[in-house]
Amino acid sequence: MSFITLVDRPGAMYDSYGRHLHYLRVSLTDACNLRCVYCMPEDMVFRKQASLLQYEELLLLVRVAASLGVDKIRLTGGEPTVRRGVVDLVRGIKSVPGIRRLTMTTNGVRLAELAAPLAEAGLDQVNISIDSLDPARFRQITRRGDLEDVWQGLIAAEAAGLEPIKINCVVTRGFNDGDVVDLARLTFEHPWDVRFIELMPFGKVSDFQHSQVVPSTETRARIEVAFGPLIAMPGWDGHDPARPYGLPGAQGRLGFISSVSEPFCEGCTRLRLTADGKLRLCLLRDDEADLLTPLRAGADFATLRQLMADAAYHKPWGHRLETEEIPLSREMSQIGG
Repeated sequence: MSFITLVDRPGAMYDSYGRHLHYLRVSLTDACNLRCVYCMPEDMVFRKQASLLQYEELLLLVRVAASLGVDKIRLTGGEPTVRRGVVDLVRGIKSVPGIRRLTMTTNGVRLAELAAPLAEAGLDQVNISIDSLDPARFRQITRRGDLEDVWQGLIAAEAAGLEPIKINCVVTRGFNDGDVVDLARLTFEHPWDVRFIELMPFGKVSDFQHSQVVPSTETRARIEVAFGPLIAMPGWDGHDPARPYGLPGAQGRLGFISSVSEPFCEGCTRLRLTADGKLRLCLLRDDEADLLTPLRAGADFATLRQLMADAAYHKPWGHRLETEEIPLSREMSQIGG
């Protein structure tokens, strides 16, 4: 079936629901320099380097994806900036024919030193995770982070032109649900997008996560109490998971990513390549296809291309959180969100 799909629509990937899959999130590493409470256990053990995609292997799979119509790539982790040679990787990926846009999601800790080199190498834009503007609470959530480091990284990213600046906040009950108003206020002072993400139950910390989910409706209501009614922004087509809103007089926008309470599966155009070479078909499902093993066994470009297309065709529709089916095979840090 997937072979017919490839023949009928050369150079493009479609799944069995007719969704055009042209966006690949690439995890560069499962390692991270923080230990956020909603992302991983504090004693997380990371994979050995030999088990992860090496430089040339990663570039080969990006070329395979590009040959199937992938034109947008987002680099994730763990924390992508701790990957050795990340600037060279950015330069290599951006040089692949067909890759139109290359972005990154980062905790921002290393951006003060890396923003300018990354931009020079071809990175187009960054999303920066900031879950609280209170330094003590930020450290509590990250277990070791310094908010000032992240703030300096954000300023450096803006200066380097990695725009639009998007700030990601995972709203976690009992930790930072009271901080959303301060974060929303940033849009009055800066032309930034501040996006509030529902916590997604995952892996070994899923019991904790399940009890800490704050629905986007609750977050929106809290912001409206402080600033008045939110204004739905025109032009949202469902492909961007963040439903956009504005506040009167604000320079920037607010976004709400409601993966748990308001899934956006119809507009999903993304696949995920994990750092250990698995094509993950849906963030909240454990369906994966192994690409690293056949690659290291000598599979040629055409074979890898068909393996990727075959797997993509079976991308599932929707999570099963409502029936208590939690993805358990990985922690969030091993996928990259």
